[in-house]
Amino acid sequence: MSNPGTTTSFYASRPKIAVGGEELPALSDGLLSLAIEETTAGLFTCEASFGNWGTGPSGVGFLYFDRRTLDFGGELEVVMGDSDTVAPVFQGRITALEGRYPRQRPPELQVLAEDRCQDLRMVRRTRTFEDVSDKDVFTTIAGEHGLTPEIDIEGPTYKTLAQVNQSDLAFLRERARAVDGEVWVEGTKLFAQARARRKASAGVTLTYGQGLRELSATADLAHQRTRLAVGGWDVGAKAAIEEEVDEAAVSGELGGRTGGASVLGQAFGDRAERLVHTVPLSGAEARAVAEARYREMARRFLTAEGVASGDARLKVATEVTLEGLGPLFDGPWYVSAVRHTFDPRNGFLSRFCCERPGLGAA
Repeated sequence: MSNPGTTTSFYASRPKIAVGGEELPALSDGLLSLAIEETTAGLFTCEASFGNWGTGPSGVGFLYFDRRTLDFGGELEVVMGDSDTVAPVFQGRITALEGRYPRQRPPELQVLAEDRCQDLRMVRRTRTFEDVSDKDVFTTIAGEHGLTPEIDIEGPTYKTLAQVNQSDLAFLRERARAVDGEVWVEGTKLFAQARARRKASAGVTLTYGQGLRELSATADLAHQRTRLAVGGWDVGAKAAIEEEVDEAAVSGELGGRTGGASVLGQAFGDRAERLVHTVPLSGAEARAVAEARYREMARRFLTAEGVASGDARLKVATEVTLEGLGPLFDGPWYVSAVRHTFDPRNGFLSRFCCERPGLGAA
């Protein structure tokens, strides 16, 4: 059930910032702007700007250039919100420091940080895995980076999987997409989970004109298909492979709403597509690819972008229930991207993208 949460009419929207596990009020007080972004591709990022001029231990001067407080590799954690909507929105390590010297303002320090997916992004390899499942691959790569694997994905066993001049992160993203999964990191845990089973929280309700400040929603048939086929060749059986899927692949996510394939068929007739750039070597592999790609298309029948009053519970994979939009767009959506921002003028805002496969009744 969706939980609207409670936020007092007036509350301190300024984030709490910790470095190395220690909350530092001076950093929070000196924060000029903040932007934290997360997507279904993993690798959450943080950009924070601090005033960098004032009175320090050595007198008046630059505050953070001694690198004692803010330094490369330092653990940075940000908590935002109020009452039962307060939650951590970022945990990662500092990767860049940028000095800024505005014309009519004191000097500033821009801090850039990424979560532990940064480890995977910075290692590029060419290698092969033999007689493995995707779960085996995720577990192996997690161990190589000192991460604890939390894997909940399904898929066939492959004779060979090749990682060709790819970063470990790019390779895992590719493998997750092939089996309808998503990959991300929380602290020192590497998660890979089927999209249909991923739930970030109990849910959030946003009502237009209240917590939901603005929104643009679109139902678009341009990339919808009534059927999707994948073919290949089974070398061992010396037989052709042919797998085809339709709207049944996503029926469990429609919740009584009308899917894009049904609307497309009624409006324009049958529209089938065939993937020709994949090379499945078994029927199970072809089926997994077909279902994953079909669901990916179907889930983007409806897409929306919105701005809400700051809510730290909005995360990727959160089920957000939108209200006050009318019967076509009211109801639950899957959050696919979030950007939490703070500055003294606008306070705490949450910008988000969401999607779903079904249209409400007209």
